[in-house]
Amino acid sequence: MSLKQINASYLVNEDRILFRFNTQDQAEYRLWLTRRVTLFILAASSHLLAKKLEENHSPDAARALHEFEKEAFLEAARTANAGQQTYESGTQFPMGSDPLLVMDITCSLTKNGEQVDPKTDAQEHTFDGGISVDFILPGGANLNLKLAGNMMRAMSLLLDQLRQHAGWGEATLTVKNPVENALENDTESDATASEKTVSNISFH
Repeated sequence: MSLKQINASYLVNEDRILFRFNTQDQAEYRLWLTRRVTLFILAASSHLLAKKLEENHSPDAARALHEFEKEAFLEAARTANAGQQTYESGTQFPMGSDPLLVMDITCSLTKNGEQVDPKTDAQEHTFDGGISVDFILPGGANLNLKLAGNMMRAMSLLLDQLRQHAGWGEATLTVKNPVENALENDTESDATASEKTVSNISFH
């Protein structure tokens, strides 16, 4: 699946984020993200991107470098948004035109383009720069996205902006297993509703 654009909007009446993305073949996918799911995406992506840096740096240096890269990406995004393109709605909807509620989510580092199995790859330090995201949908269906590091940062940037507008608070990530290559949803925070906010970004 080749992503083209991502769009996200916070809807106060739903107290959820409507998350949409389209592809190069004009397909569009629509999902509802709850506070719990959104905060987990933010916490897990930050954790995993920093962990990738630990391959070549100490944990403290990796965290500092991760924060530097995040700030640099944010500044670049501000510049890019000055000429931001309008989100292009898809012409086909593989999962239907109505948004599906994300029931749960798993995030994992990837290796050779494939999701890492934490049980067998825990000691392997040959991760790619991307993250595999599994959206668990009603009925047990699964939608997988494999996002390069910059795409993951762009998605996190959009969701973090909406989190702040919604007043959803900060995410707290609890790693219950010493194997941290794959993370399942476990976040905590306070939440209050706010006005609708819309953001989008294009990938070329």
